Amino acid sequence: MKLQSYINGQWVDGTDAGAEVFNAVNGESICTVSSSGIDFEDALRYARETGGPALRKMTFHERANALKALGKMLMEKKEEFYRVSAWTGATRADSWIDIEGGVSTMFTYSSLVRRELPNETFLVEDDAQRLSAQGTFIGRHILVPKEGVAVHINAFNFPCWGMLEKIAPSLAAGMPVIVKPATASSYLTEVMVKAIVASGILPPGAIQLISGSVGDLLNRLNEQDVVTFTGSASTGQKLRSHPNIVANSIPFTMEADSLNSSILGATVEPGSAEFDLYVKEVAREMTVKAGQKCTAIRRAIIPRNRIEAVAEALKARLDKTTVGDPAVDGVRMGPLVGRSQVRDVWEKVDQLKQSCELIYGGTEDFAITGGNLETGAFFPPTLLYSDQPTQTDVPHGVEAFGPVSTLMAYDDIDQAIAIAKLGKGSLVGSIVTGDNNEARDLVLGCASYHGRLLVLNADCAKESTGHGSPLPTLVHGGPGRAGGGEELGGIRAVKHYMQRTAIQGSPTTLTAITNEFNPGSELIQKDVHPFRKYFEDLEIGETLITHRRTVTEADIVNFGCLSGDHFYAHFDEIAAKDSLFGKRVAHGYFVISAAAGMFVEPSPGPVLANYGMENLRFVEPVGIGDTIQVRLTCKQKIKKDRRSEEEQPNGVVVWDVEVKNQNDEPVAIYNILTLVVRKED
Repeated sequence: MKLQSYINGQWVDGTDAGAEVFNAVNGESICTVSSSGIDFEDALRYARETGGPALRKMTFHERANALKALGKMLMEKKEEFYRVSAWTGATRADSWIDIEGGVSTMFTYSSLVRRELPNETFLVEDDAQRLSAQGTFIGRHILVPKEGVAVHINAFNFPCWGMLEKIAPSLAAGMPVIVKPATASSYLTEVMVKAIVASGILPPGAIQLISGSVGDLLNRLNEQDVVTFTGSASTGQKLRSHPNIVANSIPFTMEADSLNSSILGATVEPGSAEFDLYVKEVAREMTVKAGQKCTAIRRAIIPRNRIEAVAEALKARLDKTTVGDPAVDGVRMGPLVGRSQVRDVWEKVDQLKQSCELIYGGTEDFAITGGNLETGAFFPPTLLYSDQPTQTDVPHGVEAFGPVSTLMAYDDIDQAIAIAKLGKGSLVGSIVTGDNNEARDLVLGCASYHGRLLVLNADCAKESTGHGSPLPTLVHGGPGRAGGGEELGGIRAVKHYMQRTAIQGSPTTLTAITNEFNPGSELIQKDVHPFRKYFEDLEIGETLITHRRTVTEADIVNFGCLSGDHFYAHFDEIAAKDSLFGKRVAHGYFVISAAAGMFVEPSPGPVLANYGMENLRFVEPVGIGDTIQVRLTCKQKIKKDRRSEEEQPNGVVVWDVEVKNQNDEPVAIYNILTLVVRKED
């Protein structure tokens, strides 16, 4: 069987025999993989001219809804993905991380985008910056989708998650994608992409698939394109230095395999909850996906006086790990992805043995349950020990990408930190200790060399996602050897595929451009109260100037009794004179409560509810006898999707509120959000 690529809206075969890919469990041939004959210039043109414009016409929320629909569809078909995933050597638990973990990332990004980004085709970022004395010249930042293609080059260990965690923020940002999976497990990616294409959820050109080599694709990229890479550090460095990528300053995000470490705190006693957690975590990271994870624990950094106890506990735990065919009941660890990977791991173990002592496994004479030891890709869990890890570079530079870990002895906390740093940059490190002071010292000492740090103790263990699990809302990446890039991290990842542009001009002009009211912009005043208007009828900049109200002592006393707030600055004349106010002042919350009473239209109308308040600042105190007035301005409108046919269509209106005193000085500034009825679609 030939694996196909999806190019220019069609499934195509490579024109030559291609590379043969085998079942990791029994060595049987699965398919051949080749991208020969593909016109990569045409593929890029299709993405730029068809997929890109279609995605950019969609709002963030429309793209997010497409991700949600894709996630639901993929979950319905998950059993087919599990069936094929078993050919890679993955157990059901391994496949869950790859398949359902990947789909979960799509759901997360769908939710994040709908919650944090506007229902627009572009994003306005941060507050307006005043650039002139009179405020007639201001600046803002906007983000728009790049008008190129996001090329995602993925590793073999996560053929589903690796693709989905990249395409989710790309598509959310409005960029079409070309996915290039690693050949060894590309057959699983192909099955999932076929389901995505068949669903018709994405517009034509939004996703393409290259099964096989990228050929001359990198030569044909331009300054609007983006490349992401996951895999070995050496391959990533070679691609990142590609002449065309360098010449056109094409963004290149690299997430490389690293020598991740886990530190056992010096205060942890054998038999304690934290000791057991440490042993469990190291063993799990060795055996999940047969240790084929870019986040796996390669270096276990342990107090010298705990080495023997940890080693014995780890051996006992690994003894219970049944290796074999994942389809057989009781098998806890499957094979590596292929025989070539087995050879590579044996070579790396031999290199590690030159400076480390082999203390467990590491022999080709081991038993498996099911599968074929001769033709399959099995490898035994293997432990090594480095007695003086600061005196050798080998275990900090050689990575056996399989179920292999090296125990390393340290004498004090400073040395533990130094050993962790010898990895020259890691995706993740973990610290296991019940002592918070020790945890603080280790985190602050190690942070500069790590993209993520997990602090594990008995308090969080039950809900912790573990050392090796990247999360959509947190950054995945790391400095140095780990690639120096960032993926995930919530909305940060979406912005990676957008161009940030500073715009400058008058407040009124920038309001027209951004669809968001800017301070100093022209105010639009109408005869009808804005709370009497439907969502569609409100204009950005539409403003209500309220009547005035003079604050009295009775106001302060009554609000204090109602709220229970009898702070001295409101009630103690003598103490208030000595305070920073110099007099008795009204409660800040009275001011904004009074302001609401001044701008609210009380009769029933399109406004359904107060949706929240943001960015509240009390600028100046309001004393007895001061007179306040409120300006309420429509700042931003966010159309909300209907969750059901029965739900009344609505949207969120953000109002810019400024309360001033009799001297025309701001005393309070904030935003309120109201839920406002939309007319029927």
